[in-house]
Amino acid sequence: MVELADVVVSFPTNDGGDYTAVSDIHLQVEAGTFLSVAGPTGCGKSTLLNAVAGLVAPTGGQVLIDGQPLRGLNDRVGYLFQQEALLPWKNVLDNVAFGLQLRGVGKAEREERAREWIWRVGLSGFERAYPHQLSGGMRKRAAVAQTWLVDPDILLMDEPFSALDVQTRQIMENELLDLWTGSGKTVIFVTHDLDEAVSLSDEVVLLSAGPASHIVGRYPIDLPRPRNLMDLRTRPEFTEIYARIWADLREEVMKGYERTTANTADRRR
Repeated sequence: MVELADVVVSFPTNDGGDYTAVSDIHLQVEAGTFLSVAGPTGCGKSTLLNAVAGLVAPTGGQVLIDGQPLRGLNDRVGYLFQQEALLPWKNVLDNVAFGLQLRGVGKAEREERAREWIWRVGLSGFERAYPHQLSGGMRKRAAVAQTWLVDPDILLMDEPFSALDVQTRQIMENELLDLWTGSGKTVIFVTHDLDEAVSLSDEVVLLSAGPASHIVGRYPIDLPRPRNLMDLRTRPEFTEIYARIWADLREEVMKGYERTTANTADRRR
């Protein structure tokens, strides 16, 4: 479904040079797969999502969707950001239905479909509430409904639950898996939380410390599905997989820390 073929993404810097965020990324994501991307802070995880969404054009290599090179915006993706993209002047019903409105779907049909998804994410009764009247978890449910309603083939998720408390986060993770199971949708999920990556995924991809981040590990997650995340993290096989990935992730985190410290010291000189 998604292929990144030797992708390089660089950005111009204020001094007239270039900063290479990711380099030589080759990655294939099969249709219906739940893949997580992990790595140190600043390693280009979100940059990869933006390349798949068509928001950033690769400096080198190319992104292919179903074997076809991506040109411009990718209209087959839904993007769930860390900060939910709800419009404060619209209520829950109108926010959830907004994507269909942009696609020209009539009011009666889009509201009917939006109500169904509001029910599926557990927000029935809050159709007329505004974002400021909702808890963080409720706003995230509305954002999930908004994203899924347009029925994208590919779901891009950039740390969507990081701002939630631990209990709400686990509930939302379980509900995400319930929605995804049997949907056939391809998920690329960015997270700093290795627990989350292992719990949700079929595979975890680890990026090196930046700049010029590259893939340093791919880890199949051979945990049976369906998964109850409330219990999964206490199982010895989960702990074993987590420890194996963390040993490599810790090394990259320390590299990133040492580079940041060295750069800070150079600037002070």
